Amino acid sequence: MNDKNINTSDRLIFAMDVPDCDRAKELANELGDSVTFYKLGLELMMSGGYFELLDWMLARDKKVFADLKFFDVPATVGSAVRQLKDRGASFVTVHGNQAIMEAAAANKGDDLKVLAVTVLTSLDRGDLDDLGFACDVGALVLSRARRALESGCDGVISSGLEAPKLREYIDSKLLVITPGIRPVDNRPEDDQKRVVSVEQAFTNGADYIVVGRPIRDASSPRAAAENIQTTIASQFGDA
Repeated sequence: MNDKNINTSDRLIFAMDVPDCDRAKELANELGDSVTFYKLGLELMMSGGYFELLDWMLARDKKVFADLKFFDVPATVGSAVRQLKDRGASFVTVHGNQAIMEAAAANKGDDLKVLAVTVLTSLDRGDLDDLGFACDVGALVLSRARRALESGCDGVISSGLEAPKLREYIDSKLLVITPGIRPVDNRPEDDQKRVVSVEQAFTNGADYIVVGRPIRDASSPRAAAENIQTTIASQFGDA
């Protein structure tokens, strides 16, 4: 397990995947102090009011992960990251293309951390075959993680299934943020394929986990978040 002086409560990042900013604020108020770190993605960006919501979160001492997965010509990605770097977000995502990662890292400033997407947790071996990648998932994740480190990125988005190899073969200073967390069995309609539990993610070497539906769709989102926080605390000796 990796420490890196991360506050235990910050290790849970809640994926605020809701249709609009009003619903996001309502849910954040419901969650209260059970969640300190929020992922704001493309759905909220396209709903309008994204940066107002980001400012609203920061005013309440929350941390924000701008999960925008920039993928464009490197100069455009660099400019986009430069525009974002002073807005108060802690993390931003870019796709794991070498030139894109280099451009993002060169423009991130001192406070914004750039995370490279390795392989989306909604993809499996069959999907990679369809995309024309002649390697297995683990090899592709390792390759992109090495390139991310070389490019000056701060971390990677990776399934917990690949995290052990990242810790074995890639410098431990690289942050590993793991989505696809399922505290219970996957539902048939779930689009996440490469999933792990909370405990397995951290045992395998994750620094942060990203959890969405298991909290959002729970009968009590706050209770669901608190249960996950209790599990995390027990993993790091804080319980």
